[in-house]
Amino acid sequence: MEDIRNWLALASVHGLDGLKFQRLSEQISAAELVKLPASTLRNIGFTERQAHILAYEANAKADYAIRWLEQAEHHHIVTFNDPIYPALLKQTKQPPLILFVKGDPHVLAQQQLAMVGSRQPTPTGRKVAFNFASELSQQGYVITSGMARGIDSESHKGALHVGGLTIAVLGHGLEQVYPVSNKALATAISEQGALVSEYFPDVQARAELFPQRNRIVVGLSIGTIVVEAGLKSGTLISANLAAEYSRDVFAVPGSVYSPQSAGCHSLIQQGAKLVTSVADILEEWSFFGKTCLKIAPEAEKSIETDLFARQLLANVGDEVTAVDLIAERAGVIIADATIALLQLELAGEVAAVPGGYIRVRSA
Repeated sequence: MEDIRNWLALASVHGLDGLKFQRLSEQISAAELVKLPASTLRNIGFTERQAHILAYEANAKADYAIRWLEQAEHHHIVTFNDPIYPALLKQTKQPPLILFVKGDPHVLAQQQLAMVGSRQPTPTGRKVAFNFASELSQQGYVITSGMARGIDSESHKGALHVGGLTIAVLGHGLEQVYPVSNKALATAISEQGALVSEYFPDVQARAELFPQRNRIVVGLSIGTIVVEAGLKSGTLISANLAAEYSRDVFAVPGSVYSPQSAGCHSLIQQGAKLVTSVADILEEWSFFGKTCLKIAPEAEKSIETDLFARQLLANVGDEVTAVDLIAERAGVIIADATIALLQLELAGEVAAVPGGYIRVRSA
């Protein structure tokens, strides 16, 4: 518990993410860091405010979080060095130092697809989100979204409807449900997946926190599906982040007269994959084969191999990445990574270049 307390104390410092902590930990342990006086913290690079919080306020925040943790068996705290911390999330620019989880934390390690879109969708948009989520859940994907009104909520409901797993990443602490109208949905998600937040349990919802939440939604996922978004929609932040993380972006087209579809059309013009059905998404990932139907038992071993290759693909970007670095990021041995990369190269997903591999983008 003392180790958790140290992580919580560090997580109370705004701006200290997993990568920054990794660099610090090369010089000093978490246990030593939390005991330093404010003056020393400032000398090693902490701001005045950060040093003050860690020296004088962090212990109280840690105590509060531990009381929350002990309230229920389905309350969990996943630290950056925990084996179940999502590998894909670690590869983002600002991975959270800790994740608060209400539900099953192990679902975080499963293959996820993010679904995002308008808070005021059309009836067609709601139907598309619900049906896509249902079908993708039946294919074995975890549906990840932000539990906002509209497309987010319909995506969660679609997954739940067919008994699938779903994750809601929240822009506030887990003691609150926002919007309040989603209270029953939040309960269902915690029982059939997980509610996740980087914020301490008592943090209230604020407008500026939701864009930060988006980076986790797409960071957990191998691809992001956009269902209805205006040209100035916050949903486009998620799509841009997904592209920045070298994750696939899928956009559902709509009427040229509908402002809710303008953002999706813009994404398609910029290179997002146009999708009108779940089959279009699965076809993009050829390892599902041509039928896009449920996998026969005799094919499970082959599909597991292809899913592993897809996981590796998320670690290859537009810049040359060495094989050993790809393997390290994915948490696998180099020999296995090499075989999977060869499979991806044959499929035209990556290209071998001097020094490693690069992602191949379709025109």
